[in-house]
Amino acid sequence: MQQLQNARSGDIVLSVADRIIENRAYLSEIDGKIGDGDHGVNMAKGFSMAAERIKGNGMSLAGALDTLGTVLMTEIGGSMGPLYGVMFIQFAEIIEKASMIDAAMFSKMLHSGLDGIQAIGSAKVGDKTLLDTLVPAITAFDTANGDGKSFAESLNALVAAAEAGRDSTRDLVAKVGRASRLGERSLGVLDAGATSCALILKSLALGIEDRLQPSA
Repeated sequence: MQQLQNARSGDIVLSVADRIIENRAYLSEIDGKIGDGDHGVNMAKGFSMAAERIKGNGMSLAGALDTLGTVLMTEIGGSMGPLYGVMFIQFAEIIEKASMIDAAMFSKMLHSGLDGIQAIGSAKVGDKTLLDTLVPAITAFDTANGDGKSFAESLNALVAAAEAGRDSTRDLVAKVGRASRLGERSLGVLDAGATSCALILKSLALGIEDRLQPSA
């Protein structure tokens, strides 16, 4: 069985922050087509602020996720700050007392984050939001793990489903948020939240996969 050490794995969150910061302009460009156009700017600001607090502190994965979530929840404007903030805080709460994280705990972490998002938002799958990335990604991970795939193989399934979910939003009509005012005119454009969620999940998965070790 493969597992990840919680302690001193906070650098995984730094790699996630790097991907968001690198894609700041791209995310804002997507958002500008049907939204406020500030998604990339706000996300990069929040992830950059969190990264500065995580760097050099030897944080656990739980500690880094909690730091990121708190920054996004309390210091970043826009609609996405609270959604991602609660997701990362929920992630952290599930794993904070664990020394090692296996596939079952990672699944529990993902589900808790999803529950947090759904508790404060009204969106569902098909509404052209980050849930169109997150929900199928979690389902794919659970399916692969349930079929006896390794933690790493299940992470690969998660990434593939996240990217397919992101791409699916191009053919969806926005049902919530500012983009919903556009109706059919929101067709043909990726959702910015779904796109950033795919970036986050892929970077998180790659960071974990690089640090997986067999159980003793």
